Amino acid sequence: MTAVRFHHISLSVADLAAQEAWYGGAFGLTHVDERLEMPEAGVRTVVLSDATAAVRVEFVERPASSPVAHTDPFAATAAQTFTHLALQVANLDAAFARLTGECGAATVSPPAPGVTEGMRYAYITDPEGNLLELIETSQV
Repeated sequence: MTAVRFHHISLSVADLAAQEAWYGGAFGLTHVDERLEMPEAGVRTVVLSDATAAVRVEFVERPASSPVAHTDPFAATAAQTFTHLALQVANLDAAFARLTGECGAATVSPPAPGVTEGMRYAYITDPEGNLLELIETSQV
């Protein structure tokens, strides 16, 4: 067995600065763990984390990358790849209202009960259409 620990997830974005600002304001991902430019590959990246470094997201900007759109949470499963980023929140209703109101996230599916007792979830997209699941459990 190989022992592992989650390190980060990577999102392809069209506008690195805009996504960096949005995730900073929306989720407090304001600490820059690393920043890298690779002109030969046409790629710029930044890895952001929250104050505790419990959540790390790498954003990769590549000119002419293609956006995706998900009409529902399961539409993303049409391609065999990562489908969404799931983030646990203490209060789903408050987080959903803030993100879709103040932060401008688009609603994919509103808060609903999950399969597991005490769990609720909702799906939103960030300004570039990346699918995010918000999860509230009775244990946060």
